[in-house]
Amino acid sequence: MAVAGYQLRGEAESLPQRPRASTGNNPVVSENRAVGSDEWAVGHGGTRGADDKAIQIQGYASKTSVSRGESIGFHISAHRAQECTIAVYRVGHYDGSGARHLMTSEPVRAKPRKRPEPDAGTGMIACDWPVTWTLEIPEDWLSGIFMAVFTSEDGFRSFTPFVVRDTDRRSDLLMVLPFTTYQAYNLWPFDGRTGKNLYKGYTAEGKIGGNDERAVRVSFDRPYVETGAPRWFNMDTSAARWAEAAGYDITYASSVDLHEGRIDPAKYTAVVFSGHDEYWSKEMRDCAEEAVDAGTHLAFLASNNIYFHIRLESAADGRDGRVVTCYKEASDPEPGTAGPTVRWRKLGKKHRKAEQGLLGVQYNGILKEPAPLVVRESGHWFWSGTGLRDGDKLPDLIGVEADGFDPSMPRPADSEQTLLAASPYVDSWGRGRSMQNTSLCENKQGTFVFVAGTFHWPLALHDPAYINPQVQRATRNLLTRMLEPRREK
Repeated sequence: MAVAGYQLRGEAESLPQRPRASTGNNPVVSENRAVGSDEWAVGHGGTRGADDKAIQIQGYASKTSVSRGESIGFHISAHRAQECTIAVYRVGHYDGSGARHLMTSEPVRAKPRKRPEPDAGTGMIACDWPVTWTLEIPEDWLSGIFMAVFTSEDGFRSFTPFVVRDTDRRSDLLMVLPFTTYQAYNLWPFDGRTGKNLYKGYTAEGKIGGNDERAVRVSFDRPYVETGAPRWFNMDTSAARWAEAAGYDITYASSVDLHEGRIDPAKYTAVVFSGHDEYWSKEMRDCAEEAVDAGTHLAFLASNNIYFHIRLESAADGRDGRVVTCYKEASDPEPGTAGPTVRWRKLGKKHRKAEQGLLGVQYNGILKEPAPLVVRESGHWFWSGTGLRDGDKLPDLIGVEADGFDPSMPRPADSEQTLLAASPYVDSWGRGRSMQNTSLCENKQGTFVFVAGTFHWPLALHDPAYINPQVQRATRNLLTRMLEPRREK
């Protein structure tokens, strides 16, 4: 099904030339020839996973991303005074190992730190633990997803993720990790009493509550729950491992980098949003829209993208970008020029800021149970080589949350849209059947915006429990087309 956009910008401006893609011959390929290791995982060496009740060993990073030559601090607490080590791993292919061990610190002293109470007004939980260990990023480390793995002397383990960026390098692809959404879902400490995120918190009886108990501000100055994996972090690591195994020329950034203006989207042929990317500031969205205007393709590999408008604010001590603020249904006391922190589709007259205006589709439900993706437009180049025909079903590919096309909402400007899937599903809200759509929009400049429209798409690229060769082939088709050389008109 093709849908023509109705918001015309006028004549397309000339776009920068895009050189031939460096797939298969780039620094990422060389990096992945190194020996990999899975020894970071809990259980190796007899280690046991930390938990939020005892906080045997947990920590957080001073930044979501860091450049080579810069330093990043790790703030660590232990359930008793003891030595611990911090090992650093880079996520990638590495002949199937999934990560590479880069270094381990000398033993450093960790001790119990104060567990903060929620702020009475906003519910925010922010630790003020001192820096336990500082890492200066070596100049020869390649941009990527990194994990700092904390192991205590008495055998407990957890980790925290961060990104090493390289904004000076014009890679073919830039993958953006959704750290603002990670923090929105972070319920640390998951201790039966204290924890809060932007959805829920604990009641006085120690049960998980809802809107009345939730926070309206959450801080990066705290660990992620339990052993340290943000919710749905595996969507991003699955996409990254697949991309690096395929030899794409790729660098990485965090969503905070988009907000703080460190990303020049014109440097990249395509920007890939690999996971659940729900919480966006105006600055983040401006960057994505500037990317399309500059001729940079966008690929959103999951669903429920750009759903809530947020502010990224400073910590109490003035450090930028350490607090995510989102009032949702509550009255926002400081909306500012960007407007209140509500759903994007509620900003502006006639849903002018609805996410579908950029993406082509938008979030339309939570699935009661996984459903098959139903193929449409099987003759399109996107499905080439998959062997699929219209009506074919890819089992359980539509999972968790779904996007769909809403004809009452804005559409991408001056674009032709193709709905590549139309998958009925039963939502968990009791509304009956809804329709998921996978969407591809192409504007007059030849710039694509792709949205998979399901949580299970990035998992199908590499996760053993979800892997699907036809999804892998379709995604290769997409990136191959995006990476084709383009000459200035």
